[in-house]
Amino acid sequence: MVLVTEKSADVVVVGAGVAGLVAARDLVRSGADVLVLEARDRVGGRLLNGELPGGATVELGGQWVGPGQDHVLRLIGELGLRTYPTHAEGEHIAEVGPSRSRYTGRIPRLNPLVLADIGQAQYRLDRLARRVAATDPWRAPGSGELDAQTFDTWLRRTAHTEGGRAFFRLVTEAVFSAGPEDMSALWAAFYVGAAGGIDRLINVVGGAQQDRVVGGTQVIALRLAEELGDRVVLDAPVTGIDWRTRGVQGAPGVRVTTRGGPEVRARRAVVAVPPPLAARIRFTPGLPGDRDQLVQRMPMGRVIKVNVAYEEPFWRDAGLSGQANSTHRALGTVLDNTPHGGSPGSLGSSGPPGVLVGFLEGRHADAGSRLDAAERRARVIDDLVGYFGPRARHPLAYIERDWAEEEYSRGCYGAFAVPGALTRFGPALRGPVGPLHWAGTETATRWAGYIDGAAESGHRVAKEILAALS
Repeated sequence: MVLVTEKSADVVVVGAGVAGLVAARDLVRSGADVLVLEARDRVGGRLLNGELPGGATVELGGQWVGPGQDHVLRLIGELGLRTYPTHAEGEHIAEVGPSRSRYTGRIPRLNPLVLADIGQAQYRLDRLARRVAATDPWRAPGSGELDAQTFDTWLRRTAHTEGGRAFFRLVTEAVFSAGPEDMSALWAAFYVGAAGGIDRLINVVGGAQQDRVVGGTQVIALRLAEELGDRVVLDAPVTGIDWRTRGVQGAPGVRVTTRGGPEVRARRAVVAVPPPLAARIRFTPGLPGDRDQLVQRMPMGRVIKVNVAYEEPFWRDAGLSGQANSTHRALGTVLDNTPHGGSPGSLGSSGPPGVLVGFLEGRHADAGSRLDAAERRARVIDDLVGYFGPRARHPLAYIERDWAEEEYSRGCYGAFAVPGALTRFGPALRGPVGPLHWAGTETATRWAGYIDGAAESGHRVAKEILAALS
């Protein structure tokens, strides 16, 4: 016979990623009794640190922060953490179609017609995105027409050269871990607008990849969990939520059941997991049709993230930044991911190894996941050799993470909406259902899909709940 531990709280939070932990912290600081239930044996959700040879930390999940991400930057400061710049000195590599260039600054040297096409398409997308992100996207002028088509359809009508279209496919895969044919044009426009434009999304200096957190970004979640203490319960995957029951002291509320963990009665619940995982929880009674239909139309992106460590960051000696992009390689985006303090020098001397981080995204992750580990590694190394030369052939370590294989993520970087989802069911994305509140980076109004969006959503639901409890 298995004995189920019963607990009670004012609020139960499902998920110990940044969104859930920020919500819990805000609520506790306002005097609420909170319990956080986490399915994994760790906190952080899609943030995860790993270890390189020699003990240095490297990020296996989400990692960058940048200008304009005020929620997460403020949180980093409050937690006593520090950031440092992503290495970007030297020439970058761009392969668009048949051309290859080494360049500095923001704009690669490409065919002038292709560059002009990219410029006009980006101008039109940024202008559209600002309009869509100025309100709930389903309320934006022209939202119905945008939501009725894929982003690929919109791009084919807007970009007029093969090189321009290839560039925007690369951008889409790098930003969403999905192809432009997978998602609604309305979702793509909202996402771009929520970040402040394409340049903010794809740039290192001045963009979303500008800075890293000393100690790896998972330390944000670890510090939050330390502050919450035994209010965070690990190894407690939530299997069911009865949301029309009696909670604390017989008042209306929720009863949350877990597999192997406690049963919790509370006045309110925060569900802070990705939409596809929220759909796997059994709700009693069933959720309203709009909410259920929405999460059926929000799949996760797919990415295999690879960190490849070398004795030293040899590409810097060759005048390269480590940043490389290609429209035809499976490893379409690469950056220098050398840890803090990793100046040139061997592992055995002055610092940690040099690291290149690359991504198999969208269709490339689909194909890569079907290879055996040795073949997948060989293809990644071949692409790195193609970018940086024969010294990339012999790494010290190769660390990969297929986020679609993570039971409690089922993909990365985030979920996206397919055509028709937002205009039909968009209000259900953030709207509370009785005592249930929805958090997670996908519910953010700014920097959706990023750590900053997760923090924003945690603050929002805490305010909702405090207003309801009072």
